[in-house]
Amino acid sequence: MSGTSLDGVDGVLCRWDESDRWHGVVAHVHQPFEADFQAQLLALQASGPDELHRAALAGNALARRYAEVVERLLQQAAMPASQVRAVGAHGQTVRHQPLAFDGVGYTSQINNPALLAERCGIDVIADFRSRDLAAGGQGAPLVPTFHHAVFGDPNRTLALVNIGGISNLTLLQAGLAPRGWDVGPGNVLMDLWTIRHLGRTYDEGGRWAASGQVLPGLLNALLAEPFLALSPPKSTGRDLFHASWLDAHLARSARSAEPADVQATLCAYTAQSIAGDLLRLQLQVDELLVCGGGALNGELMRQLQAALARTPVLSSDERGLPPLQVEAAAFAWLAHQHLRRQAASEPAVTGARGPRILGCCYPGY
Repeated sequence: MSGTSLDGVDGVLCRWDESDRWHGVVAHVHQPFEADFQAQLLALQASGPDELHRAALAGNALARRYAEVVERLLQQAAMPASQVRAVGAHGQTVRHQPLAFDGVGYTSQINNPALLAERCGIDVIADFRSRDLAAGGQGAPLVPTFHHAVFGDPNRTLALVNIGGISNLTLLQAGLAPRGWDVGPGNVLMDLWTIRHLGRTYDEGGRWAASGQVLPGLLNALLAEPFLALSPPKSTGRDLFHASWLDAHLARSARSAEPADVQATLCAYTAQSIAGDLLRLQLQVDELLVCGGGALNGELMRQLQAALARTPVLSSDERGLPPLQVEAAAFAWLAHQHLRRQAASEPAVTGARGPRILGCCYPGY
C-alpha cells in the first residue's frame, strides 16, 4: 500500500489457513519514497504538461518499488514466491472524482500491475476501486469490510479511524453491516506545512504541533469546509485538501500567524473532524482504534482522547495489528476476497447498488 501521505510503500505478508481463516501478518516491510520520486507523484495530483507520459513512467517506477518490497518480504519470511497466492497492489491514487461530471466519475491509481506480475512471478490483483464506481459507488473507503472481518466484536460497538494522508472512519456495531466514510484531512496538511517550514516530511510525534497555540479563527474556518458537513457515503483526497486550499484559508484567517501555531491548528483540525463525526452519531462507542501514521502522532492522539472523553482512544497495536500494517493488510485481504470470488465492497459504505467483487487479476506466469 502507498497512500495519500506519499511517504512510501508498506508491504505485509499475510497468512490464511486451509479453511480461509485469516491468521495475521507474517512479515512487514516499509520502503520510503526518495524525495524526487515523491515530488513526481505529488506533481501528478494536478494537471500539468505531458502528464500521461509522466504518469505511465511513474507507474513503472512504482511497480518496481512494489517488486522490491515483495522480494524483501519473501526474504524476511524465508518463503519462496511459489507459496504466495497473490499480491494485492492498490497503486498510487492521483485523482479521485467519484460520481462527478457524468454520474460515474473516475478514480485514478497509477500502477503497472502487469510489470509487477512479471517481476514477481506471482498473480497480482489490482484496480480495486473502479468496479464499485461502475456500480454507482464512491470506490472508497474500502477498508471497513476488512476492519469488520478482523476487529469486529459481537459484544461491543467499535470505531476505527485510519489516519493516513486522509482520515477515514469505520463504525462496527453488533449485528449490523459496517459503516464508513472519509472524514477529511489526516496528515496531509500537517505534513505539507512541516515540509514547507522545517524541511522534514512529517512532525515526529506531533512535537512541533504541541509547541504551538491553536488559532480559533483559523480552526473555525477550516471546520466550515462543506465536505465535512456532507452525509455519507463520501470520499475525498488531495483533489480537495491541498496546498492551495490551505493557503487560501491562511490568507483570509491567519496571514501573519506563527508557523508552529498553524501546525497546532492543523493538528486540532484533524482531531476535531474525527471526533465531531463520532459525537454526531450519538452512540456509546466502546473504543476508538487508530491506525495509519496518525497513530504515531502523540499530540494528535492526545487531542483525540481529550475530545472523546468517554471513549478510550487506542492504537490498533493494542488489538494485535500495528498501525502501519493495517491498510496494507486490508489490501491483502481484498486480494484474497477476489481469489475466492467473494464480494468485498459494502453498499452501506460506498453507496453502490450492491456488493461487488473488486479488482482485476494479472497472472504471474
